[in-house]
Amino acid sequence: MIGLLTVDLQIPASGSLKDKRQVVRSLVAHLRREHNISVAEVDHLDSWQLCTLAVVCVSAEAAHVQQMMQTVVEDIDRRGSEYIVLDIRTELL
Repeated sequence: MIGLLTVDLQIPASGSLKDKRQVVRSLVAHLRREHNISVAEVDHLDSWQLCTLAVVCVSAEAAHVQQMMQTVVEDIDRRGSEYIVLDIRTELL
């Protein structure tokens, strides 16, 4: 089972791509380290304040994938002092 989590973020304090990338890199590194998942920025690469992240988890059990995705969503919400979560979509493939 593959879980795909797509997260749209706004980084309102960002005034440049450098500012945005600093926030995104920090979040991506944290998620990879804490949850052992794959994470990549997949859209709005040239926007100063918007970011779309794709998070992928693979497991033999659908329940484990769902729980992992929920844990990641909670972690993203909890760390959200530098960004605003605009949308979250979850798919099981």
